[in-house]
Amino acid sequence: MSAILVDSSILIDVVTESEAWAERSSQALRTLGRDRELVINSIVFAEVSIPFERVEDVDERLPRDVFRREDMPWDVAFLAGKAFVIYRNRGGAKRSPLPDFFIGAHAAVRGYGLLTRDPNSIRTYFPSVEVFVPDTHP
Repeated sequence: MSAILVDSSILIDVVTESEAWAERSSQALRTLGRDRELVINSIVFAEVSIPFERVEDVDERLPRDVFRREDMPWDVAFLAGKAFVIYRNRGGAKRSPLPDFFIGAHAAVRGYGLLTRDPNSIRTYFPSVEVFVPDTHP
């Protein structure tokens, strides 16, 4: 079974019950999760955890029987750094690699697809990653 790395934007839509995106993101998770393993990493977990008071609450919303938690290989950090250099050379103002670079690099290094609502930056910096976007029409 091939895997899909799930970006925090998708999970935040679901856990915050975003009026604009929750249903579309939930549907994308259900559809892709039928045939593919859903994977998250520590960056995604950290971003999703922000509104929660306890780690147990995040664990409940991101159950391990639905989302496989995977450590990022060291190659991910290297590739994220290289993407960051391109970003800076193109005029990017941030001073350290963005979380999206680690998420995109993780998908690229492992050969995963990526479910995200931010396809442009992934396609720009990680063109080998197969990108999945929830239906953009309500």
